Amino acid sequence: MASPGKKIERPVIDNPLLNIKVNPDGSLKRDPEPRNPANPDPNVAGAVLSKDLPLDANKKTWLRLYIPRQVKIHPSSSSKLPVIIYYHGGGFVFYNADSAFIDVFCKGLVEKVGVMVISLDYRLAPEHRLPAAYEDAMDGLYWIKTVKDKWLSQYADLNNCFLCGTSAGGNLAYHAGLMAAAAGMELRPMNINGLILHHPYFSGTKRTGSEERLKNDPFLPLYSIDQMFDLSLPEGADHDHEYCNPLVNGGSKNIDLMKSMGWRVLVTGCFDDPLMDAGLECANMLEGKGMQTVKFFTDGYHAMEVYDASMSGPLYDAIKDFIHCRSNE
Repeated sequence: MASPGKKIERPVIDNPLLNIKVNPDGSLKRDPEPRNPANPDPNVAGAVLSKDLPLDANKKTWLRLYIPRQVKIHPSSSSKLPVIIYYHGGGFVFYNADSAFIDVFCKGLVEKVGVMVISLDYRLAPEHRLPAAYEDAMDGLYWIKTVKDKWLSQYADLNNCFLCGTSAGGNLAYHAGLMAAAAGMELRPMNINGLILHHPYFSGTKRTGSEERLKNDPFLPLYSIDQMFDLSLPEGADHDHEYCNPLVNGGSKNIDLMKSMGWRVLVTGCFDDPLMDAGLECANMLEGKGMQTVKFFTDGYHAMEVYDASMSGPLYDAIKDFIHCRSNE
């Protein structure tokens, strides 16, 4: 793992995490944000195609699928692609699969890593507290297992799938992974080979060193970390609930199931992220339980590669190496 170096400048963005407002009815005030429509037309310029498909109409959940434009134009010359099932960040309370910067990040995964991406639009808290998002993630995995979709049948290598998420999405990928490991053969023909936890959103009642050092971080201050967990955890739960702190009781028993299935884990972080130490502690815990664990930590701030696409190159390289089992050391 690299050592801290230079400070990375943060872009100026409209950051809702700094001023979270709850309405009198308990719902969250969410201002309009830029959204990107899907683009399934190969005749339109762009390296990546995308389309939206419903998941559960009652829950208002849906999925955005991404493929390289090239495989649509020249299908006979293309082998099937590894699949990344992606979960967006936002503290479980903000953003959507079509949020502009999340859409751009997913397109980058497709273009730079060489994968098919399936991005889940899950239910948000506090209107739908955890484990609602985890349940939506499992709905998505069963959808992949059973749906008859041309993009999946023609381009997806369902034997080579990875659960990936940024921030709260990293937390979601971890817990969806625990649930998927318990489901085991029920998810066949889909085969999950590992987890990619990008700046995962974990915390606890005991402050980590990075939380203390960066409690006034301009992007993700400690009060925002706490408030979003208060809004998303089950009513009455403290921050040592298993949904918040993966180290509770020594970690989930389902980790042994993931290990027995040969899953690998990539945990990434940045040195100026308050969540860095919690992510590193999770990686060390998994490694201590015998899981093959890769750590990729660099200079920068929380979710840097999502907020600023120009910073995403090294992360995409690390994910590409991980998926293709090349060393990240």
